[in-house]
Amino acid sequence: MIKGKKLVVILPAYNAAKTLKQTYDEIPFDIVDDVVLVDDKSSDNTAEVAREIGIDHVIVHEENKGYGGNQKSCYNKALELGADIIVMLHPDYQYTPKLLESMAHLIANDVYHVVIGSRILGKGALKGGMPIYKYIANRFLTLSQNILMNQKLSEYHTGYRMFSAEVLKSINYNINSDDFIFDNQMLAQICYEGYEIAEITCPTKYFDEASSINFQRSAKYGMGVLGVSWLYFFNKIKFAKSDLFHKKA
Repeated sequence: MIKGKKLVVILPAYNAAKTLKQTYDEIPFDIVDDVVLVDDKSSDNTAEVAREIGIDHVIVHEENKGYGGNQKSCYNKALELGADIIVMLHPDYQYTPKLLESMAHLIANDVYHVVIGSRILGKGALKGGMPIYKYIANRFLTLSQNILMNQKLSEYHTGYRMFSAEVLKSINYNINSDDFIFDNQMLAQICYEGYEIAEITCPTKYFDEASSINFQRSAKYGMGVLGVSWLYFFNKIKFAKSDLFHKKA
């Protein structure tokens, strides 16, 4: 626990057998209470490795549900376990677990309800090997989102995210897409509810085993991001009403 609050790490996994142990070994278990891994029907032995290294809560999807569908299972299980603070950590070792404690203190001390690890603050993205086309797309999309959503984030596309349970209980993330756009929809929902988001500089690594999406899927994701941002804007000015921004019943 941290400041009397239960901290649960969630690991949305897909073919992460080669990097899972390296990621797991850096988790600061002096403050982490539980780890949940959801294996989205991997073709390797991710679930077996997870059990071997001691992860107590391993869920295996019988059918591949996609990146967003995986996260839904993760968050639902974390809340079921009574988590007060939930951190999403990719098991591909692209983001270091060593920042987890610093991020957690911001929520545990009631300073923020949401903290994300930003690859763009500082020089982490390009230094870590982010492809230049992804960097340029990230900057364009972030600028567009900040304008349409009246925010000042350095990026919306990091996979390193920490939330208070209050946040997860106040947004209807289960209606979001099962694809990669889930991440963006979730941040839009959080902003719509008025939660401020803290950012911490996060180094990142790009290598063969790190998960990534190809150019075609990246382009689809980019169009989806713009669609979510415009939907946010039109809902804010009362020109549209989307279920995406309805509070949970």
